[in-house]
Amino acid sequence: MEKIASFTVNHLTLSRGIYLSRRDVTPGGDIITTFDIRMSEPNRQPPLDGATLHTIEHLAATYLRNHPEWGQRIIYWGPMGCRTGNYLLLSGDYTPRDIVPLVTETMEFISGYQGEIPGASPRDCGNYSYMNPDNARIEARRYLDEVLYTITDRNLTYPG
Repeated sequence: MEKIASFTVNHLTLSRGIYLSRRDVTPGGDIITTFDIRMSEPNRQPPLDGATLHTIEHLAATYLRNHPEWGQRIIYWGPMGCRTGNYLLLSGDYTPRDIVPLVTETMEFISGYQGEIPGASPRDCGNYSYMNPDNARIEARRYLDEVLYTITDRNLTYPG
């Protein structure tokens, strides 16, 4: 079998950032753009713990799907199995630079969020108690301060 595209990215030199993972054309001709929202350096920094990543998932998905400008274009936000980041799928043809403001807004929302985590109830979630809001705020703030607020082309283009 051939490797899928995401397994051909050099994870030994991949930095935290926002990367274009793939573009797909649906049978109806619509474009779906998948972004790699990398919050931890693979194999060099610890991955996000599961409860933190789960909290980020709930908060980001809720924020994005309710966004006044982007909400109708959000297809999916969800964690990577390796726990070093998330995938964001959008309806339309975009570049990483196009969504820096959106990801920044999302992380600012998470870093300042206080209150009940949306969907964190036995009725709404299969593992509702597996949440860590404090660490989610810390990781979102770290991503903002160390990556998003000073983002460069190095954090927007996969390494060769």
